[in-house]
Amino acid sequence: MPKVEITIPEHLEMQITQLVEQGEFLNREEAVEELIATGLKAYKTSGPVDDDSGPGFEDDGMMGHDDEYVF
Repeated sequence: MPKVEITIPEHLEMQITQLVEQGEFLNREEAVEELIATGLKAYKTSGPVDDDSGPGFEDDGMMGHDDEYVF
């Protein structure tokens, strides 16, 4: 399986850690893999938003944060 290195905001890392500690996932790797897969499925279902009138990501980052996502 290919490996990917990402940098995520601390608040997302804390949420992933909490899900693992609550037993939702066996470990962080499984959590990240499942959450990305779920997000991609949701994205494919809804499709990209081409106009400014629909819901989508804000210009200042996801959920209002100025975070960089590195893949």
